Amino acid sequence: MSLILSPFSLHLSMLPSPLKHHSSQIFIPTSPSNLRNQLSTRILCVSTRPRRKSASNGGETEAQDLVRVLMRSFSEKEPLVKTLDKYVKVVRCQHCFLLFEELGKTEKWIQCLEVFRWMQKQRWYIADNGVYSKLITVMGKRGQTRMAMWLFSEMRNSGCRPDASVYNALITAHLHSKDKAKALDKAMGYFNKMKSMERCKPNIVTYNILLRAFAQAGNVDQVNALFKDLDESTISPDIYTFNGVMDAFGKNGMIREMESVLSRMKSNQCKPDIITFNLLIDSYGKKQQFEKMEQVFKSLLRSKEKPTLPTFNSMIINYGKARLKEKAEYVYKKMTDMKYTPNFITYESLMMMYGFCDCVSRAREIFDSIVDSQKELKVSTLNTMLEVYCMNGLYLEADALFQNSHEMGVIPDSSTYKLLYKAFTKNNMKDLLQKLLKQMDKDGTVPNKRFFLEALEA
Repeated sequence: MSLILSPFSLHLSMLPSPLKHHSSQIFIPTSPSNLRNQLSTRILCVSTRPRRKSASNGGETEAQDLVRVLMRSFSEKEPLVKTLDKYVKVVRCQHCFLLFEELGKTEKWIQCLEVFRWMQKQRWYIADNGVYSKLITVMGKRGQTRMAMWLFSEMRNSGCRPDASVYNALITAHLHSKDKAKALDKAMGYFNKMKSMERCKPNIVTYNILLRAFAQAGNVDQVNALFKDLDESTISPDIYTFNGVMDAFGKNGMIREMESVLSRMKSNQCKPDIITFNLLIDSYGKKQQFEKMEQVFKSLLRSKEKPTLPTFNSMIINYGKARLKEKAEYVYKKMTDMKYTPNFITYESLMMMYGFCDCVSRAREIFDSIVDSQKELKVSTLNTMLEVYCMNGLYLEADALFQNSHEMGVIPDSSTYKLLYKAFTKNNMKDLLQKLLKQMDKDGTVPNKRFFLEALEA
């Protein structure tokens, strides 16, 4: 009994045997002569950085350009507020929203409050729920739940009446906190409060946030209760509802629960999109239920949706973990035959696959081809090669590559040090560990408590 997915039907059906077992040799050109001579499937390194889009909305592009200038201009010597004062004649609310987003991606959340205070002093500023929702969301993502609560109080004191979007932001902020049980209780408290207020009735976004959160927590009863509540309301679930819950269950390895939501999705006449196909492929692959994974892939090829790079990358890495090298190579061949251009994650997936399959030299060939291509070498790609060496007990080779990384144009970061520290410690490589610690000191990397806890976790 296998799974078949199409835009019009989601059901279990008998299908032909899974993807045929094909062998496809992947050759990595390491010199011009090899490049000329090899006619087989090859891995070619190309730039995957997106080209700058010519925006149809000129105003949006100008706003983003100005925000980039602002982000580059401020420093410890010149505070952000001083920089904003220089551009006071052109900076407006949309620029501040973009600044909140950019600052929120870093640890500079305090500067978001500085921008907010600066906004409040401007003639054009009008207290608005949207501003508070954005700030509450940013604070939540940075783990600043108390600050999110303060902003909520500040909003009410300013005369704004909270609506569903503000409560959704507040619920999300709580769900980012470390104490998940307490966060879920708080979230349900806000949810029940919203039901009692006409202006703040839960909307589909509210349900989607809560359903995904409880699915991530593995609380099936609460997920079912929320679905029942949704069914009894006037709100209809959307594709994000089902994808969010299925993805959360899938990541938890709860395949039966994921399939139950898939059946619910079918009964609601909701058509799968590429996100649906990809999350099913990834979930089945991680649990090594390859027959179901392959059937979903076949259904995807028959549907109006098109595979994406994550589709192939997931299949490659999951076949690799099961040491099914030829199947992983077949997926890569299928991908190139369909004219897809591999990205750096594809290369890293292939390297890890070969690492799992004891083909370290093949992984190194891919790594060298990336280096030789003169394209940007990412830290994650360096880390992948180091991990391949370490998982195969080649610690001296890992150390040699690490020592040469600067010459390759890539600067190791804390994730690199953490990976090597964990490998060297676990295998009692004292000399290499001391060498690594000296290099960390030389590079100015100071390990903190979190570094050691994560490096030494089981």
